[in-house]
Amino acid sequence: MNNQNVLVTGGAGFIGSNLANELATDNDVTALDDGYLGSPDNLDDAVDYVEASVLDDDLPTEDVDVVFHLAALSSYRMHEEDPAKGVRVNVEGFVNTVEQARNDGCETVVYATTSSIYGNQTEPSPETMSVTANTGYEASKLARERYAEYFHTHYDMQLAGMRFFSVYQGYGGSEAHKGEYANLIAQFADDIANGETPVIYGDGSQTRDFTHVDDVVRGLIDAADNRLNGVYNLGTGESYDLNTLVDKLNTELETNVEPEYIENPISESVYVQDTMADTTKMSEATGWEPRVSFEEGLRRVCAQY
Repeated sequence: MNNQNVLVTGGAGFIGSNLANELATDNDVTALDDGYLGSPDNLDDAVDYVEASVLDDDLPTEDVDVVFHLAALSSYRMHEEDPAKGVRVNVEGFVNTVEQARNDGCETVVYATTSSIYGNQTEPSPETMSVTANTGYEASKLARERYAEYFHTHYDMQLAGMRFFSVYQGYGGSEAHKGEYANLIAQFADDIANGETPVIYGDGSQTRDFTHVDDVVRGLIDAADNRLNGVYNLGTGESYDLNTLVDKLNTELETNVEPEYIENPISESVYVQDTMADTTKMSEATGWEPRVSFEEGLRRVCAQY
């Protein structure tokens, strides 16, 4: 992407700010954020920051070539705190943003959805497998995918839904402002580095496809460059359990901190035990491949300590 006018919603958040800062080297970028889970401190000076909600009637979509719609209540817990707000932000906010962009002539949208709709998967999950909505958060992301189909079919827009897996960067990057909502890698690294005990739900055998934000940013840009339509996984195709994560963080930090195991407060009926991406579709469409290995990612996270 070069010399494009770009709008990134949720643009002061974790993934959004990384994307906005990367794009701003060669494009005119506006980052829109309501400040709920984002901070303008994450943004470079080259990014134009607008504090507003995706529910507003006058979004800055005029002359925009590409919209990256990342604004959302981005976890199960956030959505459950106020399900009605979750629907407004995650679904109505998506439709409102895309509709205003469409009316102003934008035909390309790349948006965030979620891999949690795959449920528990110890083998790579392709986009073609059946999915379910076990939580309101998942239902809201599936609603985005259905509305994206509508905008494509009815208005011939190109909308690429990126199913994120477990995206991380660490507190040394723009993930720091998320605090308790940050990825477990960031939380556990900070705990261990400071001699505190990381808390693991259950026995630590649950696995995650941990994906570095740099790879996710490249995938988002590739989706826009290729004007993709439909849904695509952004993950690594590898998974690690939480016990292994703690062991590797201890090795990297040269520490010996044991985790604390507690009963999982999240019901088994909704808790996702295992995740793993099949990224074949994205790779074949764009040539994208993850570049940051798990070990390299942990080194980057721990470097600040």
